[in-house]
Amino acid sequence: MRTGGDLVVETLAALGATTVFGEPGQHALGMIDALRRSSLRYIGGRTELGVAYAADGYARRTGTVAPFMVSTGPGALATLPALMESRTACAPVLGIGSQIPSDGLGGRRKGYLHELPDQARSFEGVVKSVHVVRTAAQITTALTQAWETAMTVPHGPTWVEIPQDVLLGETEIPAATQVRTSPPALPPRPELLAQAMRALEGARNPVILAGGGVPLSGAEPELLALAEKLRAPVATTFGAKGAFPWRHPLSLQSWLEDRYLTEFLEDADVLLVAGSGLGELSTNYHTMRPRGQVIHIEADPGTLGEGIAIHADAKLSLAALARDLRPRQPDGRAEAAVAQVLEKVANRLAPYDLELSLLRAIPQDVPGFWDMTILTYWAWSAFPGAMWSAQGSGGLGYAFPAAIGAACAGGPVLAVSGDGGAMYGLAELATARQHRLDVTWLIIDDGGYGILREYMNDAFGVATGTELTRPDFVALAASFDIPAQISSADRLAADLAAALARPGPGIVVLPAVPRMFAPTHVRGD
Repeated sequence: MRTGGDLVVETLAALGATTVFGEPGQHALGMIDALRRSSLRYIGGRTELGVAYAADGYARRTGTVAPFMVSTGPGALATLPALMESRTACAPVLGIGSQIPSDGLGGRRKGYLHELPDQARSFEGVVKSVHVVRTAAQITTALTQAWETAMTVPHGPTWVEIPQDVLLGETEIPAATQVRTSPPALPPRPELLAQAMRALEGARNPVILAGGGVPLSGAEPELLALAEKLRAPVATTFGAKGAFPWRHPLSLQSWLEDRYLTEFLEDADVLLVAGSGLGELSTNYHTMRPRGQVIHIEADPGTLGEGIAIHADAKLSLAALARDLRPRQPDGRAEAAVAQVLEKVANRLAPYDLELSLLRAIPQDVPGFWDMTILTYWAWSAFPGAMWSAQGSGGLGYAFPAAIGAACAGGPVLAVSGDGGAMYGLAELATARQHRLDVTWLIIDDGGYGILREYMNDAFGVATGTELTRPDFVALAASFDIPAQISSADRLAADLAAALARPGPGIVVLPAVPRMFAPTHVRGD
């Protein structure tokens, strides 16, 4: 017997999915059961939040839609923090949630288990679109529309809900075999592009600020070509780590929380912002005040600012500029200015040897997922390689389940958490062990919520509620038959390399109390 659940998994396969994340629940069993009759790989998590974070990690790693399945009510609502992160990070995630039986919907309250007055409304304002299915005939269309919306620039999560009886009900609707999506392109308007060209042609000191839209659109080659044509220094936001060569003579790197770089961006006579919404982390907490002309290229129209505002895909826009601008002859001015800024930054941060040495110990060539912890805040600015973090929503518990999802696309993968954030993801140790995923988890144990401890000590002179009881992480890992060890600052590089080289999951615990650098948006030192 074929059911509505079969239509779900058949449509996902026809759309190109190969992996589905999920957590079984009473109302969702129709589609969970259908997975055993499909070619889809199923990765079952231990919490709905972990499942949705895993889908996020898979989506970021692969650049394609990552579907997950959860049940009604508490299961569905538990995914909201992860979907918020996916929305702010432009991760194309497709959440599929069950619903109570149809006869309890539409205001006909029957007191079903997990019943909400209007579950779909809980997701509005968090995801890009909500698709409500009420009959089996609507399943393929809803999933196709949700998939296409997730991959439409700017990418982001979508939500589909399907009642229990529709998932369990027998259907004679044939399996979807050719399902096509056509996410629309977002090219720049020619008159705005021409205006930007004129501004850049006339600029004496142009500077580029590259945001997360650059790597999301695959625009790294276009960014490099444009920068070298313009002889323009390039700074990358924390969402664009790795989008521009770190050691390039024109690279300002990612020191966006340093006043020296903020002032350099402000002094540009033309500042080209590509693929950034210019949020607080990209503007040194909204203290950046550009004095020159701003060209702002951004796929999300809600974040476009003043100046030459171009609602467009970063890759298409940078490609057009790089193609049509006349190349400038190198004169060494830009390179010298970049070197001066980086020297000032290095001198200011010289006292922070521990923090910088820890970052040097972390491999740059391994996909890394970082929790909100002090070393992550350092990595945003100082880590040379690409990285993914929960900077969009700022929630704890992201790194390990997201790394699990990424490892489903091939490992090894590294997760980095503080001991406070690690407590959110401990249940997913079982997931990593069960599926034998190549994930190494670095846990920096500073005894509590380290960054909140610093915030409270600075603001109130004393920290309250930040000191935490935590488990013996090594012993806990052993209970899952996962290798784990205590490391130190001088052994960290070797211990991480060994853990990443072993198949399957592993844990490295680093007892350390890194400090946060002084905020330059508060005092200009």
